[in-house]
Amino acid sequence: MLSSNDKKLEKMDPFHQPSVSKQKTSAEIISEARNALRTIRTQRPFTPQEVQRKLFGPASSRTPESRPPSSFSLHASSFESSDCRPISGTRLSPLELKPKALPSPAVEEDPCLAFPKPPVDPAKIRRISSARARLFRAASQGALLPNKSLPSAESKKTVESKETVMMGDLTVKTNGIYLTESNAIGSLKSHPLQLTYDGGFREIKEQALFRGTSLPPHLKNGGDQGKRWARASSCPSVSDLSRLETKAVSKANLQEKDTEIEIDEVFWNTRIVPILHELEKEENIETVCATCTELQHALEEGNMLGNKFKRRSILLKTLYKLVDVGSDLLSLKLAKIILALKVSRKNLLNVCKLIFKISRSEKNDSLIQNENILESLLGVLRSEDLQTNTEAFLYCVGTIKFISGNPRFLDEMIIKGTLGILAHLIKQMNENIKTCGTCLPNSGHLLVQITATLRNLVDSPQARSQCLSVDTLPQLCTVTELYVDDKDVCTNIARIFSKLTSYRNCCTALANCSRCYALFLNLINKYQKKQDLVVRIVFILGNLTAKNNQAREHFSKEKGSIQTLLSLFQTYHQLDLHSPRPAWPSLPSEAEDVLIKLTRVLANIAIHPRVGPSLAANQAVVGLLLTTLESKSLDDCEELVINTTATINNLSFYQVKNSIIQDKKLYIAELLLKLLVSKNMDGILEAVRVFGNLSQDHDICDFIVQNNVHNFMIALLDTKHQDLCFSACGVLLNLTVDKHKRVVLKEGGGIKKLVDCLRDFGPTDWQLACLVCKTLWNFSENTTSASACFGDEDTNTLLVLLSSFLDEELALDSSFDQDLKNYHKLHWEREFKPVAQQLLNRIQSHHTFLEPLAISSF
Repeated sequence: MLSSNDKKLEKMDPFHQPSVSKQKTSAEIISEARNALRTIRTQRPFTPQEVQRKLFGPASSRTPESRPPSSFSLHASSFESSDCRPISGTRLSPLELKPKALPSPAVEEDPCLAFPKPPVDPAKIRRISSARARLFRAASQGALLPNKSLPSAESKKTVESKETVMMGDLTVKTNGIYLTESNAIGSLKSHPLQLTYDGGFREIKEQALFRGTSLPPHLKNGGDQGKRWARASSCPSVSDLSRLETKAVSKANLQEKDTEIEIDEVFWNTRIVPILHELEKEENIETVCATCTELQHALEEGNMLGNKFKRRSILLKTLYKLVDVGSDLLSLKLAKIILALKVSRKNLLNVCKLIFKISRSEKNDSLIQNENILESLLGVLRSEDLQTNTEAFLYCVGTIKFISGNPRFLDEMIIKGTLGILAHLIKQMNENIKTCGTCLPNSGHLLVQITATLRNLVDSPQARSQCLSVDTLPQLCTVTELYVDDKDVCTNIARIFSKLTSYRNCCTALANCSRCYALFLNLINKYQKKQDLVVRIVFILGNLTAKNNQAREHFSKEKGSIQTLLSLFQTYHQLDLHSPRPAWPSLPSEAEDVLIKLTRVLANIAIHPRVGPSLAANQAVVGLLLTTLESKSLDDCEELVINTTATINNLSFYQVKNSIIQDKKLYIAELLLKLLVSKNMDGILEAVRVFGNLSQDHDICDFIVQNNVHNFMIALLDTKHQDLCFSACGVLLNLTVDKHKRVVLKEGGGIKKLVDCLRDFGPTDWQLACLVCKTLWNFSENTTSASACFGDEDTNTLLVLLSSFLDEELALDSSFDQDLKNYHKLHWEREFKPVAQQLLNRIQSHHTFLEPLAISSF
């Protein structure tokens, strides 16, 4: 018998799980396959690439009437000319002016009462009105008068201009208006001052000295118009001019600004205008494209991009006309310049549509890459307002989605921060719903494009790392909760999670989002018959519960979790019974694919010591598993049968009184016989593992002997397959607990094959070597002669092997890395050495009488 200490060493936790935060060692990976309870791996659901590039693929739940179009026509007339005007601040509506009859020329006019006579030329009227408006604004900002401390020569300098506004002998230029300071500011009292109120009062011009006069008839009733007239009709005093003077900018700064404007005019006339003329008259597409490139460079050089440039309207009108040419390359070049000029609203939407239309053809990907259109699109997403331009964002992200499916763009997208930009958009939409209580228009359509793009991006390791750093996973969980009624959005997020959870760090991050389990169960219940969504949700749950015992517990504690899985199992079992076989027998049907992933979840959560026994005692769970084994063969669906058998293996580990597995153990053993006689090694291995657990029962041992299963186990020792030898040896070990069945080891040369396994696998697999020694120990009970028990040849071989294997320096291979070396040393010391030492002592003594090892499990 083993000592009590040795028994404690032998009783190791068969399914100890390391902390989720601990990096898994290679030794633990090797050991994982030996655990009595095992997780199951399966393939990620396959998502075929869409043949046609559309906003919404053929599998979309949206009807054509309820979604934005992927095909449309665009022409120059689609663009609005209103966006061509540069931004000039808030514009007020003008007041209605009822013209007054002028006094007779014979009557001497008071200069304070007379209105200035407007110029005849309408263009001049507009220029003067605009100039005076800018003057009025400049005065309100303190820029009307120059600094008094400047030299008199500078202050008297006058520059001729069509936009000069005279204030007595004072002329200053601001925003294109020249003003010249008089010799004495005080003299302005005696000079007429002409003011123009730009907006609401822009067409009313009056003399500054308007004291003591009555209001015009149309303003006598007061109100806002009368107030503005009263303010405008008061003449500025010396103190008013002093306050203006203290706020004025220096004339040197004004002159510097004048110089910049003059340089812009020169640059425009010498560089830009000739290019525009070339664009209007050129007919060759290649030359026009080259000219567009030249225009882009010239605008960058002259700092004329953006929406503040005053000649922007001429540029945009010229560019819009070229859209009708219809060349994809030219359209991309035009779109790049138009976006750089910061168009807005409908024009922004149209230029995004233009790029989207071109990107629908995969052959244009190289054009998009060469023109660096991605940078322009990302610029739109960074700088434009989401609420105002949701539809433009839709086509912008749609283009990015198309090109993200091309591996050539992947690295560029990661480097330029595409994932972070998209994650920020998701966060904005989530916060908008929480703040306003409603979704933005087209937000669901936009989320379909964003999530589809993320699905492509997470193939990159750098993108997966960025997902963790910017908290993308919690935001996607929030989207799932807020848009649970949008199947397309939920399916795309499920595709993202199915990719991410295939990697340990991402899987751990999602498992820590405790609300994700309830979300996934809700999706299963809501879309139970939507196979493409359900199969991915179940796959994600399988990944979460594969390595994380805490995830198993969290999931099992969710209300209705097990019942949801059972309902899903029943639904797809019925669908499978009535669905035709797939055209390719090697591929599972859609219903089978769900069942494969579902049995994996059951097998994984059964590892938890609280959940496992309850599942083993659940009549519905065990009944569905057995029904699957009854109706399926390895030829029908290999993975489903293997997963089902592995789930039964995990449940058979628990020796509980109310276990349905124990009640039906003989029937299960009969179902497993068809797996043993198959040619599928994975199926055979799973069946042998189940027999390893069930053979702890006396009735199963009788079944094994009666059906010659023991001979099959002995034959498996010759396969040189370590896992098969390990599991088969475990069954033989359980048989040798019954002294009446030990004789079966001699049938078929069982002892010799056990010794061969010890020799072949001992130095690299001390767990298997330990099982061999335990089996030989039980077999040699009550022996009086080792030679009579094992035979002379096998006895001598055992003496040599055990002696060398018990020598630590000889037994432990120093060529292993430190991780593997520690792993082998642990099992050598704790498992192999105690049993091997006692077996060696027994053989050497020849007549030692010892009780058999009471080992009924391995």
